[in-house]
Amino acid sequence: MSEIEYEADHVKHSVGGRSGHIFRRFFHMGMAAIPWAYYVHGESIADLISVTPLQFVSVIGIAAIILEIFRMKFGILIVGQREYEKHQTSALAWGAVSIALTIVALSPWEGSGDNHAGWLTIPIILSLTFGDPAMGEARRMGVDNRTVYAIGTIICGLIWIGCGYFLGTPYWMALLMGPLTMAAELPKLKWIDDNATMLLIPLAVVLIIAPFL
Repeated sequence: MSEIEYEADHVKHSVGGRSGHIFRRFFHMGMAAIPWAYYVHGESIADLISVTPLQFVSVIGIAAIILEIFRMKFGILIVGQREYEKHQTSALAWGAVSIALTIVALSPWEGSGDNHAGWLTIPIILSLTFGDPAMGEARRMGVDNRTVYAIGTIICGLIWIGCGYFLGTPYWMALLMGPLTMAAELPKLKWIDDNATMLLIPLAVVLIIAPFL
């Protein structure tokens, strides 16, 4: 199956059909609000249940795992999910747990209350929330692979450059992380979703170089 057929098949077998697919895309991009909520309102949100912001992120990650176990056990699908996700870990769960892991893992290098908080975490998460849907939609429209790769690299690279301007992320990282994040989307594996690989592979690289930044 070609990558174009792969994307078309996913739309066809999404709960809710075309409408479900659109919901899935908007929900995916909506995850961009997560770092904003954490770094801007994390303290006030966490205070509601008397934990620290980082503990709250861990609670969300643990809750996502528990809920996913029950969802798979009973074969529950929500709007936008695909039939094959009925009894295997869904893209939503992979994304939620991987975002939580990214925030927790990079917390030693980041704060939660200054202008530069999230200077490493935010570009990783935004590259997923905007880069992945852009590449998927380009494939669905029949764009050739080379152009799809260029689109993914440019979008992810621009996100890192934007974070360089607003958050102080080193600009040179765009040259590394743009192509790397795009490449992390390419493998189509049954046991792990690209919502995880597009976060965890860049996270691993950033963790290795973070002590030198």
